[in-house]
This record gives sequence, structure tokens and C-alpha cells, in this order.
Amino acid sequence: MLNIQDILKKVQNKYIHEILKVVTKVSEEEDKSAYIVGGFVRDLIMDKELNDIDIMVVGDGIDFAKKIAFGIGVKKIVPFEKFGTALIPNENIQVEIASAREEKYNSESRKPSKISYTDLHGDLVRRDFTINAMAMHISSENFGLLTDPYNGLADIENKILKTPLDPDETFSEDPLRMMRAAYFASKLGFIIEDKCIDSMKRQSERIKIVSWERIRDELFKILKTKKPSIGLRILQETGLMKIVFPEIDDMYGIEQTAEWNHKDIFDHTLQVVDNAAKLTDKMEIRFAALVHDIAKPNTRRINKKKGYTFHGHDAVGERMISRVAFRLRLSKKIKCYLEKLTLLHLRPISLVKEIVTDSAVRRLMIAAGDDLDDLMVLCRADITTKNSNKIKKYLNNFDKVEMKISKVSEKDNMKKFQSPIRGNEIMSLFKLKEGKQVGVIKKAIEEAILEGIIQNTYDDSYQYLINKKDEFFNI
Repeated sequence: MLNIQDILKKVQNKYIHEILKVVTKVSEEEDKSAYIVGGFVRDLIMDKELNDIDIMVVGDGIDFAKKIAFGIGVKKIVPFEKFGTALIPNENIQVEIASAREEKYNSESRKPSKISYTDLHGDLVRRDFTINAMAMHISSENFGLLTDPYNGLADIENKILKTPLDPDETFSEDPLRMMRAAYFASKLGFIIEDKCIDSMKRQSERIKIVSWERIRDELFKILKTKKPSIGLRILQETGLMKIVFPEIDDMYGIEQTAEWNHKDIFDHTLQVVDNAAKLTDKMEIRFAALVHDIAKPNTRRINKKKGYTFHGHDAVGERMISRVAFRLRLSKKIKCYLEKLTLLHLRPISLVKEIVTDSAVRRLMIAAGDDLDDLMVLCRADITTKNSNKIKKYLNNFDKVEMKISKVSEKDNMKKFQSPIRGNEIMSLFKLKEGKQVGVIKKAIEEAILEGIIQNTYDDSYQYLINKKDEFFNI
């Protein structure tokens, strides 16, 4: 069996070594068997970034966690009494302590109906995938020795995802594991075993018992991977997408004209998401890439000359985001962000197809606000043609738009642009009551500034207001 002491020696994070020493010391003082398990072992073997440490102890996990916390200088733990687990929060690396346990489920919930304590092998068999069902001994005598009852090491070498038990049992007990399969395939570049894929197709309806918050979090994790399309395509092929994100499922098999290179809207969308992943680590931009054409299936029409058209899919898509946000329990901030980028994703493209005026650029800047840079990243990601000449042309056009933006002197002011003369002053000046006419007058001032008719100053706006007084009251 592999001894991974030599691998551990290469770990640069000194805090990890300090934690392991404390765990070893406490386990021996308490005469309790403890092991490093799960993702830490997998990522250590694969030479991946180590983000947290999962420790499994045969015995009381919460009491063990308190002693570990004391040993590493952490005052408080976060206990979960029902599950016999505890988190030890700290800035360097998060530590989770769990009692070795077995779980039993009923068919209506992914939450265990019964939890009982067990030994090392009883704990490992309940885990999701073989690559996560390995344990590293931390006793002085066997430190670094790997226990691998389900050949997880071989599966890492072969880049394949398997379940320790029959996948029907594993996925039925906790259906979220099917989305985790898609996530790990996307994150690690592994292939899911055919037997597991077939099981996911059979069990896809079981995902309905999982909370939308957990589904959302797994979707976020897929979007954060290096190539999100891998996980997203697995969701589609197994029938999970139809349940967790029906609006994306609706894109599958829907043709569009060859201008976008991908005739299928679904394939085009996945390419945009992957392009965005290459351009930015920001998950929200990748999410915007996923939903930017969300309304195309609903707005597709056939034009005898142009072929398929999708008029208004930007505005319709903006309205559809509200339903998506409610279902996935998205925050108001993310909801508004996705609505904005979906509505505006065609605006920069339209600017590169015509003479770009300062007025048009200002309008885009105001509409996009602080998300203007993100919008431009999305637009660049939306280029999916394989024609190198077209790519160069489109990118050059976007460069021109961005240069124009940088030269517009009012850029920073435009992000929070509004009429220098406020509504209260307009009401006082013209003896008006609050109402539609006040808004129309403010809008007229703002339009005059945008068009370059007047400067964005109080004096110019006031004089413009006086000069146009008669016109305003003939509205």
C-alpha cells in the first residue's frame, strides 16, 4: 500500500504540517484511531491545491475537535451534534472533524434518517466516489500509510469516477452525488464510468428531493471549474439539466443560423461559457455566459431570407432571469447582475457594426454601470466562430469600442449619471406636483447631456431648462 510521507514533505503550507502533528499527538493521547480522509488525500496524491483537511475519528468527533482546536490555538469550534462533526474555522486552512459513521436514508430525503458510529471501513464505504474513499493513517507508527479498499488510487491513475457501492444505491441515497459526479468530471477532467452514467439517467428524477440551495451551490462549483462545459454536458446527457435548469435544456437541439458557428444553441452556449472561463475566474460572468441566450428557444422565428431570427431575445431573457433566480434561490445582487448582462449583451456588438458615437458609448456606459468591464468580457466570450479571420476582426472591433470608452471623458461620472437638476428643484421652479411630467423633464435634460447638446454641469442644465420651458409644458 502506498505510503505518502514523501508527498507530504513537498507540501509548502507549514500550517498543514502543524495540524497533522497535533492530530497525531491528540489521537495517541486519547487512544483514538484518527485518519485524514476524502478530498485532502485525493488532492495530495494528485498534487492539487489543498483547501481543507477532513479528519475522521473512531469515536466522539466533537470532543476530538475541541482538543484539536485547543492544540492549534483556535478558541471556538462549530459543532453539528446530530452528525457528530465539527468545523475548526481559521484563516489558513479549514479543518473538519467527523466521527466515523454509517448513514441510512428514506426515499423522500437526502438527509440521513439514522446515523450510527462505525469503524474506518464502515465510514469509507458510504462515501460518494472511490477517489474520495481513501484514508491516510496519522499515528506515529503508520503515519502516511494509505488505506484504499475500493482502488481509488488506480481510479485516479486511470482518470475515472466510480462509486464504492453499486451506483444505484449510492445515488439513490444522496441524489446530489449525481451533480457532484458532473462537478468532479469537470474539475478533474475524469471520465464517469458507464455504469454510473446509466445509473444517473435512471435516477435523475431523484434530484427533486434535493434542496434548491444545494443544487445551486453544485452548479456554482461546476461553473468555477477550468472547463465548465464538461460538467454541464453531463447534466444534459443524464437528464439532470431538464430538472435543475430546464431553460438550458430547452436550448438542446434548437438550431440557429451558421453565423454563430454552432448550429445548436446549447453547443454555442457551452462554448461561450468555456470562453468566459478562459478569460476570467469570476463565476458571475460565467453564469451570465450560461444564460445570455436563455430566451432564444422562445423567440426563434423563421425568416425566408435570413433563416432563423431571435428578435428581442435579450429583453425576453432579462425577464426570464427572475424565474431562474427564484427557483435557484439566487441573491438579489446576482439576479440583478444576470438581468443586466442578459439585456445588454447585444449592445456592444451593435456598436461595432456602425459608426460609434460618443452618445452611443455614453448610453452603454450608463446602462452597464459598474459592470461595463464584465459586459465586455461576456461579449468577447460570445465569439465562437472557428474562422481565425473573423475572430481577429471581431476582437479588433471590440478593441475599438473599448478605446472609445476610455476616451469618453465622462466615464466615471456616467456610471452614476443623473440630471444635475433634481426633481424637487424642478417642482419648485415650475410649481409642479410630483408626477410623470417631472420625470419627463429630468429625462430631457439627461438626453441633452448624452447627445452633447449641453455639458454635464448644473449651470448648463439650468439654462437648458429655462430655454425649453415652453416646450416642456406643451408635452
